Amino acid sequence: MRTLFIPLFLLFTACTFAQSEPVNGSALRVGAEVTESYIPLLEGKRVAVMSNQTGIVGEEHLVDLLIRHRVNVVGIFSPEHGFRGTADAGEHVSSSIDEKTGIPIWSLYGSGGGKPSAAQMKQFDVLLFDLQDVGLRFYTYYASMARLMDACAEHGKKMVVLDRPNPNGFYVDGPILDMKHKSGVGWLPIPVVHGMTLGELALMINGEKWLPQGRVCDVTVVSCENYTRQTQYELPIAPSPNLPSVQSIYLYPSTCLFEGTVMSLGRGTPFPFEVYGHPDYKGSDFSFTPRSVPGAKNPPLLNTKCWGVDLREAPHEQIWENGFDLSYVIDAYHNLDIGQKFFTSFFEKLVGVDYIRKDIMAGKSAGEIKAKWANDVEKFKQQREPYLLYNE
Repeated sequence: MRTLFIPLFLLFTACTFAQSEPVNGSALRVGAEVTESYIPLLEGKRVAVMSNQTGIVGEEHLVDLLIRHRVNVVGIFSPEHGFRGTADAGEHVSSSIDEKTGIPIWSLYGSGGGKPSAAQMKQFDVLLFDLQDVGLRFYTYYASMARLMDACAEHGKKMVVLDRPNPNGFYVDGPILDMKHKSGVGWLPIPVVHGMTLGELALMINGEKWLPQGRVCDVTVVSCENYTRQTQYELPIAPSPNLPSVQSIYLYPSTCLFEGTVMSLGRGTPFPFEVYGHPDYKGSDFSFTPRSVPGAKNPPLLNTKCWGVDLREAPHEQIWENGFDLSYVIDAYHNLDIGQKFFTSFFEKLVGVDYIRKDIMAGKSAGEIKAKWANDVEKFKQQREPYLLYNE
């Protein structure tokens, strides 16, 4: 039997996560576990899979499960961080052959612009999509899904999305992307925290005609069972190298903004997105030093001692209450006191609008700035309503 290889360090990483509590006494089932809903769709078909290390079904990987069910898997697409989940953010990932199964791996983070080639599209009939998302506009897996939907629409292929819970799915926050800032970390006109699963987003992409030229993909979503929007879902395995814990996933919406500044957010440490700092940060007795590690080979401020703020013990309830929270960036901006030099051009790609940088520099509070996007949040909640699959 051909067995899919998952790196040992990712199995260790999984130990920082725990499975969620049952809903109303019934165990949560992710879409990939509801095999009776999608295996029949694959019979007699050439199947391509879009997945990575998060495509776990019980104790085995989705690809192993498909092979066990005698599904004809002809290729595996891999997203940002690669099929094994070990590459740096945005790193070029080459296509290859899976060493255990012999199935070709087609990277979407190579030189193809994020879409499959026409030759690859001819090799399969159905695309099976299974990735664990974390519910943020700048987390790139949904953009990969949208590009694959477009490719399937162009080439007349069917796509099946195996849905998984969104660990940040219980709230919506942040401004809607101004599409002049569209980029790899901002692909659709949605808030920073959209509160949807990838399956729901797939339906919304079709319904809102967000694919180029209004194309519509033939997509089927296999929903999770016994899941609601308020389920506190804790992932069984890290979704990417720099989100190694539940704490990092909850803080990620807010601390990721440091990617657009001169600060370090802890890449190159055991606690990325759970801290922030800089060599010139004043008044702190907490320090860390970014190192070159797998998944962060050349992090900002490499080998430089940074002073800053430790959020590892911040209560979850406080993080949830604050939502998309600008207070960390505002604190660091005033602490360094270097004006415009604090920000990089990447900041607008992350926040998606022009006014946040300007308001921070004008001395406005996090609450004052948050009030500006309140209408965006309400507008989006209404817009997404027809596509929601799960109760509040």
